[in-house]
Amino acid sequence: MDNEYKASITGVGSFLPEKVLTNDDLSKMLDTTDEWITKRTGIKERRIVENGVAASDLAVEASLRALDDANVLPTEVDLIIASTITPDCLFPSTSCYIQEKLGARNAGAFDLLAACAGFVYALSVARSFVASGAMKTVLVVGTECMSKITDYTDRSTCILFGDGAGAVVVQQGNGRREIITTYLGSDGSQAELLMLPAGGSRLPASHETVDSRSHYIKLRGKEVFKQAIINMVDVITRAATENNMRVEDFDMIIPHQSNIRIIEAAMEKLKLPKEKAYINIDRYGNTSSASIPIAMDEIEKGGVLKPGSTAILVAFGGGLTWSSSIIKW
Repeated sequence: MDNEYKASITGVGSFLPEKVLTNDDLSKMLDTTDEWITKRTGIKERRIVENGVAASDLAVEASLRALDDANVLPTEVDLIIASTITPDCLFPSTSCYIQEKLGARNAGAFDLLAACAGFVYALSVARSFVASGAMKTVLVVGTECMSKITDYTDRSTCILFGDGAGAVVVQQGNGRREIITTYLGSDGSQAELLMLPAGGSRLPASHETVDSRSHYIKLRGKEVFKQAIINMVDVITRAATENNMRVEDFDMIIPHQSNIRIIEAAMEKLKLPKEKAYINIDRYGNTSSASIPIAMDEIEKGGVLKPGSTAILVAFGGGLTWSSSIIKW
Protein backbone atom coordinates (compact mmCIF):
# COMPACT_ATOMS: atom_id res chain seq x y z
CA MET A 1 0.00 0.00 0.00
CA ASP A 2 1.06 3.61 -0.57
CA ASN A 3 2.16 5.24 2.68
CA GLU A 4 2.87 8.86 3.40
CA TYR A 5 5.52 7.69 5.86
CA LYS A 6 7.75 4.67 6.14
CA ALA A 7 7.74 2.70 9.38
CA SER A 8 10.98 1.35 10.82
CA ILE A 9 11.98 -0.57 13.91
CA THR A 10 14.37 1.81 15.66
CA GLY A 11 14.93 -0.16 18.86
CA VAL A 12 14.78 -3.76 20.08
CA GLY A 13 15.04 -5.29 23.54
CA SER A 14 14.25 -8.48 25.41
CA PHE A 15 14.14 -9.86 28.92
CA LEU A 16 14.20 -13.43 30.22
CA PRO A 17 13.80 -14.66 33.81
CA GLU A 18 16.89 -16.01 35.52
CA LYS A 19 15.34 -19.30 36.63
CA VAL A 20 16.09 -22.17 34.22
CA LEU A 21 13.93 -25.29 33.95
CA THR A 22 15.85 -28.02 32.14
CA ASN A 23 14.64 -31.23 30.58
CA ASP A 24 16.37 -33.11 33.37
CA ASP A 25 14.36 -31.07 35.88
CA LEU A 26 11.16 -32.10 34.11
CA SER A 27 12.21 -35.75 34.12
CA LYS A 28 12.13 -35.61 37.92
CA MET A 29 8.56 -34.28 37.85
CA LEU A 30 6.94 -36.65 35.34
CA ASP A 31 7.61 -39.60 33.04
CA THR A 32 9.94 -38.11 30.43
CA THR A 33 13.62 -37.79 29.55
CA ASP A 34 15.93 -35.19 28.08
CA GLU A 35 16.38 -37.37 24.99
CA TRP A 36 12.60 -37.75 24.47
CA ILE A 37 11.95 -34.01 24.75
CA THR A 38 14.91 -32.95 22.63
CA LYS A 39 14.06 -35.37 19.82
CA ARG A 40 10.42 -34.27 19.60
CA THR A 41 10.77 -30.53 20.17
CA GLY A 42 14.39 -29.37 19.97
CA ILE A 43 14.02 -27.85 23.44
CA LYS A 44 16.74 -28.35 26.08
CA GLU A 45 15.65 -25.76 28.65
CA ARG A 46 13.26 -22.88 29.22
CA ARG A 47 13.05 -19.85 31.55
CA ILE A 48 10.42 -19.68 34.29
CA VAL A 49 9.31 -16.67 36.35
CA GLU A 50 9.36 -16.68 40.14
CA ASN A 51 6.13 -16.52 42.12
CA GLY A 52 4.54 -13.08 42.06
CA VAL A 53 6.04 -12.04 38.71
CA ALA A 54 3.51 -11.11 36.00
CA ALA A 55 3.60 -10.45 32.27
CA SER A 56 3.83 -6.68 32.75
CA ASP A 57 6.96 -7.08 34.88
CA LEU A 58 8.77 -8.88 32.06
CA ALA A 59 7.40 -6.43 29.51
CA VAL A 60 8.69 -3.37 31.34
CA GLU A 61 12.25 -4.71 31.42
CA ALA A 62 12.18 -5.56 27.70
CA SER A 63 10.57 -2.20 26.89
CA LEU A 64 13.19 -0.19 28.77
CA ARG A 65 15.90 -1.93 26.77
CA ALA A 66 14.13 -1.31 23.47
CA LEU A 67 13.52 2.36 24.32
CA ASP A 68 17.16 2.78 25.30
CA ASP A 69 18.24 1.13 22.04
CA ALA A 70 16.05 3.59 20.12
CA ASN A 71 17.18 6.57 22.25
CA VAL A 72 13.53 7.26 23.05
CA LEU A 73 12.16 8.47 26.37
CA PRO A 74 9.00 6.83 27.78
CA THR A 75 7.26 10.22 27.60
CA GLU A 76 7.87 10.26 23.82
CA VAL A 77 5.83 7.09 23.23
CA ASP A 78 2.44 7.71 21.58
CA LEU A 79 1.02 4.20 21.91
CA ILE A 80 1.78 0.90 23.67
CA ILE A 81 0.51 -2.36 22.18
CA ALA A 82 1.01 -5.46 24.32
CA SER A 83 0.58 -8.87 22.72
CA THR A 84 -0.07 -11.53 25.35
CA ILE A 85 -2.19 -14.57 26.20
CA THR A 86 -1.08 -14.39 29.83
CA PRO A 87 -2.22 -10.91 30.92
CA ASP A 88 -1.77 -9.74 34.49
CA CYS A 89 -5.59 -9.91 34.70
CA LEU A 90 -8.54 -9.86 32.30
CA PHE A 91 -8.81 -6.12 32.76
CA PRO A 92 -7.39 -3.57 32.94
CA SER A 93 -5.08 -4.31 30.06
CA THR A 94 -1.50 -5.38 30.66
CA SER A 95 -0.45 -2.49 28.43
CA CYS A 96 -1.90 -0.05 30.97
CA TYR A 97 0.26 -1.59 33.70
CA ILE A 98 3.25 -1.27 31.37
CA GLN A 99 2.36 2.37 30.64
CA GLU A 100 2.23 3.23 34.34
CA LYS A 101 5.44 1.42 35.25
CA LEU A 102 7.33 3.03 32.36
CA GLY A 103 6.00 6.50 33.11
CA ALA A 104 4.79 6.77 29.52
CA ARG A 105 2.20 9.35 30.49
CA ASN A 106 1.52 10.54 26.92
CA ALA A 107 0.78 7.07 25.50
CA GLY A 108 -2.44 5.32 24.69
CA ALA A 109 -2.41 1.61 25.54
CA PHE A 110 -4.22 -1.56 24.58
CA ASP A 111 -3.66 -5.33 24.46
CA LEU A 112 -3.88 -7.50 21.35
CA LEU A 113 -4.59 -11.23 21.49
CA ALA A 114 -3.67 -13.43 18.55
CA ALA A 115 -1.81 -16.13 20.53
CA CYS A 116 1.62 -17.03 19.18
CA ALA A 117 1.03 -14.91 16.06
CA GLY A 118 0.21 -11.89 18.22
CA PHE A 119 3.50 -10.01 18.02
CA VAL A 120 3.44 -9.82 14.23
CA TYR A 121 -0.25 -8.84 14.38
CA ALA A 122 0.68 -6.04 16.79
CA LEU A 123 3.61 -5.00 14.60
CA SER A 124 1.18 -4.71 11.68
CA VAL A 125 -1.08 -2.43 13.71
CA ALA A 126 1.88 -0.29 14.80
CA ARG A 127 3.07 0.01 11.22
CA SER A 128 -0.37 1.24 10.14
CA PHE A 129 -0.49 3.92 12.83
CA VAL A 130 2.99 5.15 11.97
CA ALA A 131 2.66 4.89 8.19
CA SER A 132 -0.62 6.86 8.24
CA GLY A 133 1.02 9.68 10.18
CA ALA A 134 -1.40 9.24 13.08
CA MET A 135 1.48 8.51 15.47
CA LYS A 136 5.23 8.90 15.45
CA THR A 137 6.35 6.39 18.08
CA VAL A 138 4.72 3.06 18.98
CA LEU A 139 6.04 0.55 21.50
CA VAL A 140 5.15 -3.07 20.65
CA VAL A 141 5.68 -5.72 23.33
CA GLY A 142 5.27 -9.49 23.24
CA THR A 143 5.22 -10.75 26.83
CA GLU A 144 4.29 -14.12 28.29
CA CYS A 145 4.27 -16.00 31.56
CA MET A 146 3.39 -19.31 29.94
CA SER A 147 4.31 -21.22 33.08
CA LYS A 148 1.20 -19.75 34.74
CA ILE A 149 -1.14 -21.56 32.32
CA THR A 150 0.92 -24.73 31.78
CA ASP A 151 -0.26 -28.02 33.30
CA TYR A 152 2.86 -29.63 34.71
CA THR A 153 1.04 -32.97 35.01
CA ASP A 154 0.52 -33.08 31.23
CA ARG A 155 3.65 -34.40 29.56
CA SER A 156 2.48 -33.45 26.06
CA THR A 157 2.30 -29.71 26.81
CA CYS A 158 4.45 -28.85 29.84
CA ILE A 159 7.69 -29.64 28.00
CA LEU A 160 6.98 -26.93 25.42
CA PHE A 161 6.53 -23.59 27.13
CA GLY A 162 8.71 -20.93 28.73
CA ASP A 163 8.47 -17.32 29.91
CA GLY A 164 9.95 -14.14 28.48
CA ALA A 165 9.35 -10.80 26.79
CA GLY A 166 10.58 -8.88 23.76
CA ALA A 167 9.86 -5.33 22.60
CA VAL A 168 10.41 -3.08 19.60
CA VAL A 169 10.01 0.64 18.97
CA VAL A 170 8.33 1.54 15.66
CA GLN A 171 8.83 5.07 14.33
CA GLN A 172 8.48 7.17 11.22
CA GLY A 173 11.48 7.45 9.01
CA ASN A 174 13.57 5.73 6.39
CA GLY A 175 15.89 4.03 8.83
CA ARG A 176 17.16 0.52 9.34
CA ARG A 177 14.78 -2.40 9.89
CA GLU A 178 12.05 -0.93 7.69
CA ILE A 179 8.75 -2.86 7.84
CA ILE A 180 8.11 -3.55 4.16
CA THR A 181 4.86 -5.49 4.39
CA THR A 182 2.73 -7.61 6.71
CA TYR A 183 0.19 -10.37 6.17
CA LEU A 184 -2.41 -11.69 8.63
CA GLY A 185 -4.55 -14.83 8.43
CA SER A 186 -6.95 -16.84 10.58
CA ASP A 187 -9.28 -19.85 10.66
CA GLY A 188 -11.69 -19.83 13.58
CA SER A 189 -13.15 -23.20 12.56
CA GLN A 190 -10.05 -24.79 14.09
CA ALA A 191 -10.10 -22.83 17.34
CA GLU A 192 -10.35 -25.91 19.55
CA LEU A 193 -7.01 -27.29 18.36
CA LEU A 194 -5.16 -24.95 20.72
CA MET A 195 -6.94 -23.11 23.49
CA LEU A 196 -7.36 -22.20 27.15
CA PRO A 197 -10.96 -23.38 27.71
CA ALA A 198 -11.95 -21.72 30.99
CA GLY A 199 -11.76 -18.30 32.57
CA GLY A 200 -13.79 -16.37 30.03
CA SER A 201 -17.52 -15.71 29.65
CA ARG A 202 -18.27 -19.14 28.16
CA LEU A 203 -16.70 -21.10 31.01
CA PRO A 204 -16.21 -18.73 33.95
CA ALA A 205 -14.14 -19.98 36.87
CA SER A 206 -15.92 -22.55 39.02
CA HIS A 207 -15.11 -25.62 41.11
CA GLU A 208 -15.82 -27.72 38.02
CA THR A 209 -13.43 -25.83 35.73
CA VAL A 210 -10.69 -25.93 38.34
CA ASP A 211 -11.20 -29.64 39.03
CA SER A 212 -11.10 -30.43 35.30
CA ARG A 213 -7.88 -28.40 34.92
CA SER A 214 -9.58 -26.29 32.25
CA HIS A 215 -7.57 -23.19 33.14
CA TYR A 216 -4.49 -24.73 31.50
CA ILE A 217 -3.47 -24.92 27.83
CA LYS A 218 -5.13 -27.67 25.82
CA LEU A 219 -3.28 -28.71 22.68
CA ARG A 220 -4.12 -31.26 19.98
CA GLY A 221 -0.54 -31.68 18.92
CA LYS A 222 -0.75 -33.71 15.71
CA GLU A 223 -3.35 -31.44 14.12
CA VAL A 224 -1.54 -28.26 15.17
CA PHE A 225 1.76 -29.66 13.88
CA LYS A 226 0.24 -30.25 10.43
CA GLN A 227 -1.50 -26.88 10.20
CA ALA A 228 1.56 -24.98 11.42
CA ILE A 229 3.71 -26.35 8.59
CA ILE A 230 1.05 -25.68 5.93
CA ASN A 231 0.46 -22.11 7.03
CA MET A 232 4.12 -21.21 7.62
CA VAL A 233 4.95 -22.32 4.09
CA ASP A 234 1.93 -20.46 2.71
CA VAL A 235 2.64 -17.10 4.36
CA ILE A 236 6.31 -17.15 3.38
CA THR A 237 5.49 -18.08 -0.23
CA ARG A 238 2.67 -15.51 -0.38
CA ALA A 239 4.89 -12.75 1.01
CA ALA A 240 7.58 -13.47 -1.54
CA THR A 241 5.17 -13.60 -4.47
CA GLU A 242 3.31 -10.41 -3.53
CA ASN A 243 6.61 -8.53 -3.28
CA ASN A 244 8.07 -9.86 -6.55
CA MET A 245 10.59 -11.99 -4.68
CA ARG A 246 11.57 -15.64 -4.50
CA VAL A 247 11.64 -17.41 -1.15
CA GLU A 248 15.39 -17.89 -1.59
CA ASP A 249 15.78 -14.09 -1.66
CA PHE A 250 15.15 -13.95 2.09
CA ASP A 251 18.46 -13.78 3.92
CA MET A 252 16.85 -15.11 7.09
CA ILE A 253 13.59 -16.65 8.23
CA ILE A 254 12.73 -15.58 11.79
CA PRO A 255 10.04 -18.06 12.83
CA HIS A 256 7.96 -18.33 15.96
CA GLN A 257 9.84 -20.83 18.11
CA SER A 258 7.17 -23.52 18.50
CA ASN A 259 8.87 -26.80 17.67
CA ILE A 260 12.12 -27.50 15.83
CA ARG A 261 10.43 -30.20 13.75
CA ILE A 262 7.81 -27.73 12.49
CA ILE A 263 10.49 -25.24 11.50
CA GLU A 264 12.66 -27.87 9.80
CA ALA A 265 9.69 -29.35 7.91
CA ALA A 266 8.64 -25.91 6.67
CA MET A 267 12.17 -25.12 5.51
CA GLU A 268 12.35 -28.45 3.69
CA LYS A 269 9.07 -27.77 1.85
CA LEU A 270 10.36 -24.32 0.91
CA LYS A 271 13.59 -25.97 -0.32
CA LEU A 272 15.62 -23.64 1.87
CA PRO A 273 18.64 -24.67 3.97
CA LYS A 274 17.64 -24.99 7.60
CA GLU A 275 20.56 -22.69 8.49
CA LYS A 276 18.51 -19.80 7.07
CA ALA A 277 16.05 -20.13 9.95
CA TYR A 278 17.02 -18.47 13.22
CA ILE A 279 16.68 -20.93 16.09
CA ASN A 280 16.79 -20.37 19.84
CA ILE A 281 14.02 -22.75 20.93
CA ASP A 282 16.66 -25.02 22.50
CA ARG A 283 17.31 -22.35 25.16
CA TYR A 284 13.89 -20.80 25.72
CA GLY A 285 11.17 -23.17 24.54
CA ASN A 286 7.93 -21.74 23.17
CA THR A 287 7.40 -18.27 24.63
CA SER A 288 4.33 -17.61 22.46
CA SER A 289 4.13 -13.99 21.26
CA ALA A 290 7.45 -13.15 22.91
CA SER A 291 9.50 -15.55 20.80
CA ILE A 292 9.96 -13.45 17.66
CA PRO A 293 10.97 -10.18 19.38
CA ILE A 294 13.37 -12.13 21.64
CA ALA A 295 14.93 -13.62 18.51
CA MET A 296 15.09 -10.20 16.83
CA ASP A 297 16.96 -8.78 19.81
CA GLU A 298 19.48 -11.63 19.74
CA ILE A 299 19.96 -11.21 16.00
CA GLU A 300 20.57 -7.48 16.36
CA LYS A 301 22.84 -7.67 19.39
CA GLY A 302 24.81 -10.54 17.85
CA GLY A 303 25.25 -8.84 14.48
CA VAL A 304 23.76 -11.89 12.78
CA LEU A 305 22.23 -9.87 9.92
CA LYS A 306 24.04 -7.16 7.99
CA PRO A 307 22.32 -3.85 7.22
CA GLY A 308 20.36 -4.21 3.99
CA SER A 309 19.54 -7.88 4.54
CA THR A 310 15.96 -9.03 4.03
CA ALA A 311 14.32 -11.06 6.78
CA ILE A 312 10.81 -12.40 7.16
CA LEU A 313 9.04 -12.87 10.48
CA VAL A 314 6.56 -15.74 10.44
CA ALA A 315 4.28 -16.99 13.20
CA PHE A 316 1.43 -19.44 13.77
CA GLY A 317 -0.78 -19.80 16.83
CA GLY A 318 -4.13 -20.54 18.40
CA GLY A 319 -7.21 -19.12 16.75
CA LEU A 320 -5.98 -20.46 14.46
CA THR A 321 -3.95 -17.41 13.49
CA TRP A 322 -0.88 -16.85 11.35
CA SER A 323 1.12 -13.85 10.24
CA SER A 324 4.26 -12.66 8.48
CA SER A 325 6.22 -9.46 8.03
CA ILE A 326 9.11 -8.61 5.72
CA ILE A 327 11.80 -6.50 7.36
CA LYS A 328 14.58 -4.75 5.42
CA TRP A 329 17.30 -5.03 8.05
